Amino acid sequence: MRAPRAVLGQSLCLASLAPAVSLTACQTFHTDLERSQRAFEHADYERALAIFRELEPEVTVRFSLQEQAQYAYLRGMTDYRVGYKVDARHWLAVAHALDESSANMLPKDWKGRLKDTLGELNEQVYSSGIETLAESQEAAAKAPPASASTDKKPAAKPKSEDEP
Repeated sequence: MRAPRAVLGQSLCLASLAPAVSLTACQTFHTDLERSQRAFEHADYERALAIFRELEPEVTVRFSLQEQAQYAYLRGMTDYRVGYKVDARHWLAVAHALDESSANMLPKDWKGRLKDTLGELNEQVYSSGIETLAESQEAAAKAPPASASTDKKPAAKPKSEDEP
């Protein structure tokens, strides 16, 4: 008789821990999103991209729609700055769609930058074909990483003072 009570007690104990473990896991994902944004804001694009890629499978599962829009925007702008224009166009289009689905998903200044950058990428596709985006992505992939050079930053689009 004691064995079933012990098992029941262990089950209840594990069940009571499950929400705490889940909450901790979600907090980790949110913390990672914040870390990736800080890396992006400090022009550490390779680090930001590594965090984004690690988070990608969890975005639709763990994040609210607003956080998904934030992820897509930051991921797209990071890809753009690194030179991965095909990926940048994809993620910026996702951010745009999420932002259009509900008001106030993204900050106003991000919306302006999103519109300009996505417009530039779309114009390049419409005028020269998707291949031109892929070619720039292949060239960026062949370039040495920023950490390989001692005093040079990666060949990425410079950002203005007011953007993250």
